[in-house]
Amino acid sequence: MGRIATAPPGLRRNLKERPRRLRRNAALRALVRETRLSPSQLILPLFVTSGHDRDEPIASLPGHSRLSTDRAVAVARDIAKVGVGGVILFGIPDAKDGEGRAASDPDGPVANTLRALRDSGLPLALAADVCLCEYTTHGHCGVIVDGDVDNDATLPIISEAAVVYAEAGADIVGPSGMMDGQVAAIREALDGSGHTQTAILAYSSKAASAFYGPFREAAGSAPAFGDRRGYQMDFANGREALREMELDVREGADMLMVKPALTSLDLLARARQRFDVPLAAYHVSGEVAMIEAAAAKGWIDRRSAALESLTAIARAGADVILTYFAADAARWLQE
Repeated sequence: MGRIATAPPGLRRNLKERPRRLRRNAALRALVRETRLSPSQLILPLFVTSGHDRDEPIASLPGHSRLSTDRAVAVARDIAKVGVGGVILFGIPDAKDGEGRAASDPDGPVANTLRALRDSGLPLALAADVCLCEYTTHGHCGVIVDGDVDNDATLPIISEAAVVYAEAGADIVGPSGMMDGQVAAIREALDGSGHTQTAILAYSSKAASAFYGPFREAAGSAPAFGDRRGYQMDFANGREALREMELDVREGADMLMVKPALTSLDLLARARQRFDVPLAAYHVSGEVAMIEAAAAKGWIDRRSAALESLTAIARAGADVILTYFAADAARWLQE
């Protein structure tokens, strides 16, 4: 049997810096962990619809469904027990039109669910996505004029929706359509209607990404023609992303968000150095679906991959993470 090679005695004596000393056991590793996840920083996306006792599973997002208000409140009760910080609601309307007017229906699924959640008294931050893609027949995020999304014609409609959600009980509204001036328009509408305390989570850097497929299935929001590259960002442009964030801060955003999260880690790190407002990241449906699919094949460990991904997002600078893993991650973190 051959001899086992060892470091020369002189090197062993002089090797004073040994980072492995603090990795020797689980207790030491936990003691010096630099990035710590907490259930309270996680937000669970919920897809809400009309009716009662409705639970329609979403094939590409295992464990998630389109929910009626009563079912959504039941899910909210469960996640509140494990310390999840909040929910963000996406509405599935009964009918759509060319301008997405159902987004601002005070009796629509988002408004109804917000009121029910507010009445429940659960210790959750309540957020509502503000966009028109789920509500338009064409699937785009704004009003179509001459074959293109008209930025300025869209602003009054999303502003009206934001006010409806604030009146229904939203703590936070999240404009996600990437319309120029959307934060300023919504802030003016909220303040003008007496909702000065409603916060704005600006989807400031939302890329035209390949990772939104499962969401579009869930929300029925795939564009009927063309794509969204004319208003969502080119994922190659980091400087432009920071410019978008700067504009949103000037317009009154209380929080900034990047989306998708895992392909925007560099933007999170740069934004953390530049801005003092809370930063959020959306761990989007496609990013989660890849983990679910690989785990189902036995190729990776679901829990480990999910927690590693969430930790990387937090390490890059996110204070708040929107993720479909919120409920499971909260339970894992408490074990």
